[in-house]
Amino acid sequence: MITGAGRPAGLRRRAAVLGLAALLGVLAAAPAALAAPDPATAPARPDRAAGSRLCDVRVLAHFDRAAGQVAESIALEPGGSVVIGMIPARQVVRVARDGAVRVLATMPLPPGGGTTTPIVGAPDVTGVARSGSGAVYFLYSSGQGGLTGIWRLSRSGEPRLVVPLPADSFPNALVIDGERHRFLVTDSAGGRIWQAPLSGGRASVWSADPALAPAGFFGANGMKIHHGAVWASNSDHGTVVRIPMTKDGGSGRAEVRATGLEGIDDFDFTGRGNEILAAINQSSEFVRVDAGGARETLLDADDGMQGTTAVIVRGNRVYVTNGANLAGNDPTLMLAKLQRH
Repeated sequence: MITGAGRPAGLRRRAAVLGLAALLGVLAAAPAALAAPDPATAPARPDRAAGSRLCDVRVLAHFDRAAGQVAESIALEPGGSVVIGMIPARQVVRVARDGAVRVLATMPLPPGGGTTTPIVGAPDVTGVARSGSGAVYFLYSSGQGGLTGIWRLSRSGEPRLVVPLPADSFPNALVIDGERHRFLVTDSAGGRIWQAPLSGGRASVWSADPALAPAGFFGANGMKIHHGAVWASNSDHGTVVRIPMTKDGGSGRAEVRATGLEGIDDFDFTGRGNEILAAINQSSEFVRVDAGGARETLLDADDGMQGTTAVIVRGNRVYVTNGANLAGNDPTLMLAKLQRH
């Protein structure tokens, strides 16, 4: 997730979307729903290097932008349904295979309206994750202790705080490290990654490497575990960094693996080594980054990208969310087929 004020013009627009409802009317009108391209007839982009491709791109669900449903994060469920965190609606929703949207939980406004929330000045639901047992977890940033942290949805649908995080943190991406029975959480305000037991309890800083730090706005953002390391994006620096895990699960020194991705939000691996697909929120692009760090735009605003926020790759399926937070007013969940070359 990227949101807030005090940075480049595109980022300031997101602050207006999140914090000032009166400015919603100045956002550009949404383009028509994205039609599925015909890979046999679609013109090839210039200078296409060998690597993964997308085809059969389609919109699976549209969300209610006027109600604050800025689609931000994705967790997949068995059977093809998807759980998504919504900012600033403060919601967790489920999208069925047929595109039907159901609200699972709406977090209450904190006292004072959450204006002390770091960076954005408004409370947000951000990362979501699903455990192997089927439990759904999500992150809530409120600017207040006792509300900010990792929450779990009970079977009754009532959310319960399981890991409190400091009021001055902005938890963004949530990953479950099943091998070590713990949560990992990026903190975009503090430029660090937290860890906490999967059973709940107290969190501790797993890494505060300088490569995670913000440059006055958003630092560590998206995160994945891949081949014995934690990989994280840094929105301000436009980088993807790799942090090796030590034998005891601790953090090693971060190394920058990709640059030139200003405004990057989330990303995921394609299954071709260290190749990734990345959501570039600020420029509404969806890009492929090869193992050497070279980037290629696969989808952009002309293809229906609007404030692209999150991506998950499962097999040959690619799920992408658009938050419509910097441009347009049609937040969506999109589904595409991945072709590896």
